[in-house]
Amino acid sequence: MSEIVYDRLDVLAVGPHPDDLEITCGGTLARLVRQGHRVGMLDLTSGEPTPRGSEEIRVREAEAARQVLGVPLRINADLPNRELMDVPANRYVLATWFRRLRPAVVISVAGRTPAASPDHHQAHLLIEAARFWSQLTKWNERFDGTSPHRVPHLVYAPFPFDAEIRHWHSTFVIDITETFEQKLAAVHCYASQFDEARFAKVSHFVTGHAIAAGSRCGFAYGELFALPHPVGASDLHALVHGGKGSPAPVPLPQDPAQPEQ
Repeated sequence: MSEIVYDRLDVLAVGPHPDDLEITCGGTLARLVRQGHRVGMLDLTSGEPTPRGSEEIRVREAEAARQVLGVPLRINADLPNRELMDVPANRYVLATWFRRLRPAVVISVAGRTPAASPDHHQAHLLIEAARFWSQLTKWNERFDGTSPHRVPHLVYAPFPFDAEIRHWHSTFVIDITETFEQKLAAVHCYASQFDEARFAKVSHFVTGHAIAAGSRCGFAYGELFALPHPVGASDLHALVHGGKGSPAPVPLPQDPAQPEQ
């Protein structure tokens, strides 16, 4: 949608429909932008048809939400809503975007939502597969002539209404206290999907989930993420302090039996 194109993104977040990324990780995307990272959003489908929307309305809503979050780049892969599947044709499309944008980190929605769209689970599978296909050699003609790119890091943004109890290798929470209002405002942009009565329910749910995730780490609001592998660190002290770095060491009390130096 936006005209800015990067040849190498720091972070690319991928979801099946416009509004999924706002709900799962919108606060983190806004915070990443504030921190100076090159951030992009990729919607796999337009989200249409729906009972209350249209292609034109959803484009305007997604663009408004992008502006609220401050993310400079948003792309729609134009895959079919309601029929989104992890199949080879769709893997080529998404992997080609990975090869064009060359992200260092891909954030993928994750989860199975039988009470909601099956596109959510298929997107999870498709993103994982396209990440692998993006690095394949000797197939450049299948990816619009782009060169291979290995996405170094895959991060999951779990749907808060996942039907399964996940046992991830590791999880972490990002503090979105400063960007939580941006997250809610971005979700509110989707008036075709959330009229005022429905938005009140969604806002209540999203707020409660952010409070629950954040409070476990001492934040007012947070967003939960997961990794397909353990968290690695070289500094245990910095890690348990939320990655903020080790505080200055506290001088040990002087042993009264020892003379001062």
